Amino acid sequence: MPSLDSLNCRRSLDVAGTTYHYFSLPEAAKQLGDISRLPASLKVLLENLLRWEDGVTVRADDFTSLAVWQKTRSSEREIQYRPARVLMQDFTGVPAVVDLAAMRDAVARAGADPQKINPLSPVDLVIDHSVMVDRFGTDQAFQENVAIEMQRNGERYEFLRWGQQAFDNFRVVPPGTGICHQVNLEYLGQVVWTKEEDGTTYAYPDTLVGTDSHTTMINGLGVLGWGVGGIEAEAAMLGQPVSMLIPEVVGFRLTGRLREGVTATDLVLTVTQMLRKQGVVGKFVEFFGPGLDNLPLADRATIGNMAPEYGATCGFFPVDQITIDYLRLTGRDEQRIQLVEAYCKAQGMWRDSNTPDPVFTATLELDLSEVQPSLAGPKRPQDRVSLGDIGSAFDLLLETSGRMQQADTGVPVAGEDYELKHGAVVIASITSCTNTSNPNVLMAAGLLAKKAVERGLMRKPWVKSSLAPGSKVVTDYLKKADLTRYLDHLGFNLIGYGCATCIGNSGPLPDPIGQAVTENDLIVSSVLSGNRNFEGRVHPLVKANWLASPPLVVAFALAGTTRINMNTEPLGHDAQGQPVFLRDIWPSSEEVNQAVSQIDGEMFRDRYADVFSGEPSWQQIPVSAGKTYVWNEQSSYVQNPPFFEGIAEPPKPPADIEGARILALFGDSITTDHISPAGNIKASSPAGLYLQELGVRPEDFNSYGSRRGNHEVMMRGTFANIRIKNEMLGGEEGGNTLYQPGGEKLSIYDAAMRYQAEGVPLVVVAGKEYGTGSSRDWAAKGTTLLGVKAVIAESFERIHRSNLIGMGVLALQFIGDQNRQTLGLVGNEKLSIRGLSEDIKPRQIYTVELERADGSRDTFQVLCRIDTLNEVQYFKAGGILHFVLRQLIGS
Repeated sequence: MPSLDSLNCRRSLDVAGTTYHYFSLPEAAKQLGDISRLPASLKVLLENLLRWEDGVTVRADDFTSLAVWQKTRSSEREIQYRPARVLMQDFTGVPAVVDLAAMRDAVARAGADPQKINPLSPVDLVIDHSVMVDRFGTDQAFQENVAIEMQRNGERYEFLRWGQQAFDNFRVVPPGTGICHQVNLEYLGQVVWTKEEDGTTYAYPDTLVGTDSHTTMINGLGVLGWGVGGIEAEAAMLGQPVSMLIPEVVGFRLTGRLREGVTATDLVLTVTQMLRKQGVVGKFVEFFGPGLDNLPLADRATIGNMAPEYGATCGFFPVDQITIDYLRLTGRDEQRIQLVEAYCKAQGMWRDSNTPDPVFTATLELDLSEVQPSLAGPKRPQDRVSLGDIGSAFDLLLETSGRMQQADTGVPVAGEDYELKHGAVVIASITSCTNTSNPNVLMAAGLLAKKAVERGLMRKPWVKSSLAPGSKVVTDYLKKADLTRYLDHLGFNLIGYGCATCIGNSGPLPDPIGQAVTENDLIVSSVLSGNRNFEGRVHPLVKANWLASPPLVVAFALAGTTRINMNTEPLGHDAQGQPVFLRDIWPSSEEVNQAVSQIDGEMFRDRYADVFSGEPSWQQIPVSAGKTYVWNEQSSYVQNPPFFEGIAEPPKPPADIEGARILALFGDSITTDHISPAGNIKASSPAGLYLQELGVRPEDFNSYGSRRGNHEVMMRGTFANIRIKNEMLGGEEGGNTLYQPGGEKLSIYDAAMRYQAEGVPLVVVAGKEYGTGSSRDWAAKGTTLLGVKAVIAESFERIHRSNLIGMGVLALQFIGDQNRQTLGLVGNEKLSIRGLSEDIKPRQIYTVELERADGSRDTFQVLCRIDTLNEVQYFKAGGILHFVLRQLIGS
């Protein structure tokens, strides 16, 4: 910690016989002025700057800017923030470790020590995204899925085992343990971090960046963290600060308490809808108000988790007594718990009823008692629908797609004695980090299952049901409450511990079901307790996807359809033929609380005692001991990427873009799932054809997410989502384009390769909210490997914009009301962007010259979204990792 401590604010704190040194905010305030009403999240940033003051990357006027924020409530100041640690999951973690391994190779080729490439900050990688729902509905599903996972991902896991021993400051949580965000919440997160340096123990706020959007779940614990792209995370690992503008902070005031029968999921869907309407992209959201006293920690984590869905950088909750109680419940060390309370009180970071409300850029307010049972869908998490309106919402979907006339017509299912209709629930899954960390909603699901079984109800036979908890503790407390057997009876057997259905690892539908859906073009539904329901994500055959609480997932499995009003229509009938309504089997708050009260700290201590060891199947994976990785050229999972070729040579200065062709013309809300899908690989797609050339059978394709260590697969998968629509092809779905000149229809990959062979630069043009969704670095990596030099959009999602710059791709934003439509773009134009070879400055205006197919010319202006001076350096170097690597080679 290189602090110059120009404010002389270093102090010590004695806790239970141990002395901790820290940088005191109250002492700093004696020179900065009153900061007592600064949002708690910004107090964390201020402490970070005080601790890292070096006169170069962090200067005294940075502190002043944060203190002045309390008066201005906004700032244009760029700061350099250094998180304490990095969190990864395996889909994003594997390519990051591939990059580190490739960087070691590059350093060795340059004649330097490859061990210069090592994480400087602690890194935890949790393998949680690779379990797929291949087997379900049986007691053997878990063991069978684990065996398939280990066989399917052997190459990836061998590579991660190598990384585990090759890199310092790098730990791996093996598969079958839990979801990274739940492991973070229940075990890794400390609230106050400590580090010994030169015999002195420092205490400071626990902060992190993660390679998964939902890293924000830890905000519920009072830990400041958010998702970044793998590219930015790698740079943070290697000692680069996170360059950011001091954010606006939107305050969200909560009052009252949730009504009987309303869950945290209903609350977060309401919050998401409100904040999307407010507009919080790139901003911090901080929750405050008396309603926090009635909001359990798990409910706070649920709200924090979905910050990407409401668009914020983070959704932060200050530390209070509820935080302390949760740390104790989850078996944290008592010394740490006492330190958290003492430190936060000493720093003015503690919330209680006497704490004055912070000042915010803007505020919203919600009375918790007004929240109603809800779902979100059928395509976006911010599209909340009240439970009673789900049937009419689905009918509206049928009307807009011209299928309402067939709504009540059943189609036969081969070999079965039932028929399928539009709206049938074919997937019901209790899955994803948002809800599987929350004991209240999981116990509620178990209790509802118990009451359903006791009334003689059963899930409908066409429903693929699954339970994928976020940690093994969930299994323990459901079993202790004697609820597991009822979930099993309804087909919600344990299928694995990980982010399964929500990430697209839903596995295949039974063949007769899939055949009936395909042959009859049925619009069927999934209902999942997840946070993402974008097109083509959950399953390629399921066009309507609904987010719901775990108990509602069970209820929809019983009903078997989303064409239902559960407030007035029965879920089914009991043995006596009497109708059973949702209200008849919905558990009371008292019943849920009684079940939750059985959870104790010993469960957490037992499960996390040996969290890094893994099962014997993990320990038995052979691993090489070298400091550089021995690449297997035959591997279809892990290959040495081409990013660092020629790294020892001086970087070429940015060049103007001349006569670029438009690779694709997109509309609004193009997600990172559209750009770089994580789910199924289609056999006829460029990636599928490539794998078959390697001898990989389609049944062994696994998923795009699992193959992110192989750039050959991923560049072929870029823009290959089955639901993406290139406006050059009208309303047609799929990753195709029109090659110019001439207009020949090709896959986007094939067209890009042909353009590259001819030396033609490429641009992508899009509408609003380009790159929303997961913090998917391959959405930027694949874009650059296709030869795209710039993306021109009406607006960008925060992480994807950063990732594009981090890979040397220009992010350009239309100005004012101009867009692809007002300019009349059809995709056969040429675009030129000049001035890039001159001195680049943040947020510069560039003129784009447009040449139409008839030879006529036009110009329009764009805002260059290189937002900070650091990003200017990264872009000039060809990308953030190139910048870091050249520094390391030079040192």
